Amino acid sequence: MQRPHKRQRLDAIKIIVSSREILNQEELLQELRKEGYAVTQATLSRDLKTLKVAKAFNANGRNVYVLPSEVQHQHQPAESHSLQEMMDLAGFRSMDFSGNLVVIKTQPGYAASLAYDIDNLGLSDIVGSVAGDDTIILVLREGSSRKNLRRTLGKVISSVQ
Repeated sequence: MQRPHKRQRLDAIKIIVSSREILNQEELLQELRKEGYAVTQATLSRDLKTLKVAKAFNANGRNVYVLPSEVQHQHQPAESHSLQEMMDLAGFRSMDFSGNLVVIKTQPGYAASLAYDIDNLGLSDIVGSVAGDDTIILVLREGSSRKNLRRTLGKVISSVQ
């Protein structure tokens, strides 16, 4: 089971890579340290492999780190935000119900880690989940309460209401 610190560090890496032009691991290590994450180069390498971070040329011809969903198109950094602001903006977008299915939309690249967090809640109301790049499908047990699910998911996704 992933430790909370590791999950938070992986989220921080996704946010940094998607919001800034990062040319190499040393730059990424420095950005992580600014945010309070003291990791070794070996740990960072494993994290990048776990997240399937790649390098791609951006519009300026610079070879920068990108998340898997960004490899297909040119990477352009978002305006500069603090990590906490990016955490508030990133990830969860919406949730909708259809029968015993729940469709959760996320920012590109966030569905798998969010589904992992939901799966690790061990909720008896959820039969299973399937995650793509920006969409999660949850299968609910018959008779499950949508209200209870929203409340419980609010523990993992602060913007779920």
